[in-house]
Amino acid sequence: MNAYVESVIEYVKQAHASEPEFVQTVEEVFSSVSPIIDAHPEYEKADILKRMVEPERMFTFRVNWMDDNGNWHTNRGWRCQFNGAIGPFKGGLRFQKNVYEGIIKFLGFEQTFKNSLTGLPMGGAKGGSDFDPAGKSDAEVMRFCQSFMTALYRYIGPDVDVPAGDMGVGGREIGYLYGQYRRLKGVWENGVLTGKGLTYGGSLIRPEATGYGAVYYLCEVLKHENDTIEGKRIAISGYGNVGWGIMKKAAELGAKVTYFAGPDGYIHDPDGVSGEKLDFILEMRAKDPMHCKPYADKYGVEFVPGAKCWGVKDVDVYMPAATQNDVTMESAEKIAASGVKYYIEVANMPTTNDALNFLRAQDGIVVAPSKAVNAGGVGVSGLEMSQNSERLVWTAEEVDEKLKQMMVNIHKVSAEAAEEYGLGYDLVAGANIAGFKKVAQAMYEQGVF
Repeated sequence: MNAYVESVIEYVKQAHASEPEFVQTVEEVFSSVSPIIDAHPEYEKADILKRMVEPERMFTFRVNWMDDNGNWHTNRGWRCQFNGAIGPFKGGLRFQKNVYEGIIKFLGFEQTFKNSLTGLPMGGAKGGSDFDPAGKSDAEVMRFCQSFMTALYRYIGPDVDVPAGDMGVGGREIGYLYGQYRRLKGVWENGVLTGKGLTYGGSLIRPEATGYGAVYYLCEVLKHENDTIEGKRIAISGYGNVGWGIMKKAAELGAKVTYFAGPDGYIHDPDGVSGEKLDFILEMRAKDPMHCKPYADKYGVEFVPGAKCWGVKDVDVYMPAATQNDVTMESAEKIAASGVKYYIEVANMPTTNDALNFLRAQDGIVVAPSKAVNAGGVGVSGLEMSQNSERLVWTAEEVDEKLKQMMVNIHKVSAEAAEEYGLGYDLVAGANIAGFKKVAQAMYEQGVF
């Protein structure tokens, strides 16, 4: 590894020791970019890497809100505007009780390269709060969102920073956030948020886009391996918008999700999730997002409580699509022993570094990284921004086709980058290199500031 790269990774380990997720993702990205630094000594002279691991701006703010009983609560909010070298800051807002500064920082760093891969002019950002919407009334969520936006609105805008949804922030929350932004600014800047409702500037298929894009990326991997998606059996974690999108698009293309996991255990449905089962999952998670057992009860299929489906042998593809560090070394060993050929990350950093490196080292397993696989979500957010700026509304078919072509290109540039630097078909390294090159060159050309 290049000495400059090593020194920056060591700096991050020491300076950000209390933020393990951030350290992990920096190490994962920068471990691939030594060939670029070797070829561009000017990047070291301009200290590109050190500048790249520190956000351009990051701020913390308090969020005060009143519950339905008249009691006041205080939560913390964050926005990390990590890198704006290639476009306005762009990235989601996450409302979960486990959110803290380190998670926001790692997601913003990862978002920078993911957005670069889409080919659209979007910088990287992330934000959120340790507020948990689960169990809150609509009125409580509305009051929280209004308070959150009151603290945030001065620092965002269509040409500055465009937040979107993430975990805990869906269409309801985006609506409340946008309503407060419009009230405070007194203008109709519907390009300031993405993931909006269709009645006020949202894009068709945005909720499903990440899952759809993941399946399109899988199709490109299969094509490279002289294989097809027809008949493939898929195991996933999660059944929110991303997992649901995977289920739906896989079924459309002739594959089937036969395993899916939730917080309470996992489901095994040999016939796959399609048709009315997709509708039932929407109803099930709306009533109780923490339990998937009702699916097993309704359709008479196997439910394994308190376990994950990593290691089952009767599948062709694993697609972790829930949360970070979902697949540990223990799970990775089970996955390798199962004989599966395709490991396609979907959630942000769902695999620990040691587990990811272990799977990459296995003969016969193709590993694809989340920053490439799940880029379709932010890609369609970028398409929503384009529709807003041009006052257009594209059909679902038009958006779906643009998404498909975007995922084809992301796979292409990742594979080509790996090949260019003699790494073979290493999609993890290729995605890191392809995303990094554009950002690094833009930073260098704009000078030091």
